[in-house]
Amino acid sequence: MASALKGVVAGKRFFSLAAAGVHFFTALGAVCGLLAALAAFEGAWERMFAWLGFALFIDSIDGSFARLARVEERLPRFSGERLDLVVDYVTYVFVPALALVSAGFLEGPLGLVFAALILLSSLFHFADLASKSDDYSFVGFPAVWNVVAFYIFAFATPPWVTYVIVAAAIVLTFVPMRWVHPMRVMRLRFLTMMVTLVWVVAAILAVWQGFPARPWVQVVLVAVAAYLIGLTVDGFLRKGTTT
Repeated sequence: MASALKGVVAGKRFFSLAAAGVHFFTALGAVCGLLAALAAFEGAWERMFAWLGFALFIDSIDGSFARLARVEERLPRFSGERLDLVVDYVTYVFVPALALVSAGFLEGPLGLVFAALILLSSLFHFADLASKSDDYSFVGFPAVWNVVAFYIFAFATPPWVTYVIVAAAIVLTFVPMRWVHPMRVMRLRFLTMMVTLVWVVAAILAVWQGFPARPWVQVVLVAVAAYLIGLTVDGFLRKGTTT
């Protein structure tokens, strides 16, 4: 009986450690954010996006680990959701905004204003309790400024194009249309997964080969963006807006 009880206790400790390990894995995204920021200060843009890519990879799989380890049940005091939001704000928003200013895509006082609007509008999204719908879509532009910045660097967009893109994304943050989650969308799921995989390969090549991206890589990036935005617009027309 005593040995069985010890086994149960040991098992609980093991699963608690496993749950803590998942949180530690999520927290590594913040370290990636620090290394990305240091690369930005050095003007090493490809290295910066490589670290942001690692952070994105961690964010894309840590949820599966969390569900497998049942972290909410085994570590009820520690919120993985809060941790995820903190890390995401650093890697999805703050570092990309810093990069856009440091690289000169957002210049002068106007550039600082736009960078500030990126930070503030993203805070609204992160604090919005209705920012996700029941079908796993994002309500309003999902503050993926890492992706927006990546496209700006990959295409070396002129100033007016950069400001138009940034302004549009800021405004769309407050428009309650559903943006599909490429990993959780149900409609055309297999095709969307394949398109997302193609995007990952193209993004890796863009970072590996240097900015601006090669023309054929740019074509792939535009095609994938058009596909995913098309899904979002189609869903908006089918279901209308959410509140």
